[in-house]
Amino acid sequence: MTKTIGLICGSLRKDSYNRIIAESLTKLDDSAQYRWIEINSLPFFNEDLEVDGAPEPVASFRGAIEDVDGVIIVSPEYNSGIPGVLKNALDWASRPRTSSVLNRKPVGLIGATPGGFGTAFAQMQTKEILEAMQVNVLPFQKMLISQVHEKIDAHQKVLTDEQTKRYLQRYLQQFIHWIDQVPVSVLD
Repeated sequence: MTKTIGLICGSLRKDSYNRIIAESLTKLDDSAQYRWIEINSLPFFNEDLEVDGAPEPVASFRGAIEDVDGVIIVSPEYNSGIPGVLKNALDWASRPRTSSVLNRKPVGLIGATPGGFGTAFAQMQTKEILEAMQVNVLPFQKMLISQVHEKIDAHQKVLTDEQTKRYLQRYLQQFIHWIDQVPVSVLD
């Protein structure tokens, strides 16, 4: 059965390097379907906004996550950490705690930066947050893209580096294959 993968970009910038990388995923493996899950219209997390049910942008965001087999988060690193907009989105997705749409959902992490260390610090923080939410994060795999500005054509908004394409394709194939192996409960 064809898997549907949700793509979340942790950057709101229109010409984000990470959005270009996420878009390239859709062209590297056609064995899955891809859906963008946007975070730009989410309000700041505030429990008071849930009194009468989730605000419409939050309900749509949660519904989009619920409707996919797995999620790949492609995010930059800001000041050695997770972007605030991504943390805000994860906070909304974590509610309600006992039945979060991300609970036990397969999630992969990819990050790109012009810097030399990839997005290692942001991915560690994101993984810690996701594990606290009881999300299944693809184990033993890291996809850190450093010097991304040298690996894309910013005008065409495409990934041009063949080695990075191969690494992304392998990561994506491992993620798609892993979805069927993810236990839905720790008791499985």
